[in-house]
Amino acid sequence: MLTERQNEILKLIVLEYIKLAHPVSSNLICDTIHCSSATVRSEMATLEEMGLLEKTHTSSGRIPSEKGYRYYVDHLMKAKEITGEDMLKLQTVFQNQNLALSECLTQSLELISDMTSYTSIVLGKKSHENKLKEISVVPIKDSHMIVIVITDQGHVEHKDVELPNISQEEIKKTVSLINDLIVGTPIDEVSSKLEFEIKPIISRYVKEHELIYNTFYNVFRDFTNKNINIVGKDHILEQPEFNSIDKVKDLFSKIDDKHLVDKIESDNQNISIYIGKENKIDNDVTVIQTPYKTESEEGTIAIVGPKRMDYDRVVTLLEYIKENIEEKKEGE
Repeated sequence: MLTERQNEILKLIVLEYIKLAHPVSSNLICDTIHCSSATVRSEMATLEEMGLLEKTHTSSGRIPSEKGYRYYVDHLMKAKEITGEDMLKLQTVFQNQNLALSECLTQSLELISDMTSYTSIVLGKKSHENKLKEISVVPIKDSHMIVIVITDQGHVEHKDVELPNISQEEIKKTVSLINDLIVGTPIDEVSSKLEFEIKPIISRYVKEHELIYNTFYNVFRDFTNKNINIVGKDHILEQPEFNSIDKVKDLFSKIDDKHLVDKIESDNQNISIYIGKENKIDNDVTVIQTPYKTESEEGTIAIVGPKRMDYDRVVTLLEYIKENIEEKKEGE
């Protein structure tokens, strides 16, 4: 463990670097803790030897290392109350009774993304945990209709589709076949069942089977892939750590990789912080995440930002969102 003075110096460097993104000099530390420059330089050198600080090539100042951030999070970070300004912004979402839970979640994370300049991610409930309960079709006009998919977990998705020159009778036959043969199937297995079980049968009963089959296949494919919502990805461009085009392209491609992002699903009930190499997205970012669970859905919400992240503020904001989402009732 560190001495009290070393703890104070490390905490100051972390907080100052989070705020300004510039290496922190010994002079700034001297002015704050009222020690001689020689003492501060000696302590900073010790912290560097311990792997908690790093020295950049362009400055005599120090910045926190990955290990330094971890020590700060585990031992020095203090919980703080949400500010009145942040709370007021979020309350406009949670007190809006016209918003569904999913809309509250998305809009609150859009706000957090704007307030912090970090990227927010929502991972909905795994689609294999949702089983098909019913599919129905509502005609709109002409060849347009809405396909509604309902799961046993109460999750409802709908998609506007167009089926030109197809009779309603043909569509009803297809819907009836799907409901008779694959209700109870996990959503992420429905596309496979459509291809290998429904497609061979549908041609016997439906004339325009190819077009109808492709339409319903695409509806379920979109449903399966819709459990990830990424908000504020472009905020990465505001972070000085990502001023290289190649670095930004690389991080964007990782965030757009649904299979990679899906791995950040929370595996415990608390807020978790994964710094640099600890996370499964990128070594240059921190991922702070927490699970959420409501009457009708559950999943993970996460904030992705530079390792120089405002940790205590993000943790406070995530706790506030988790609490309000889980307390909000459907229909409120």
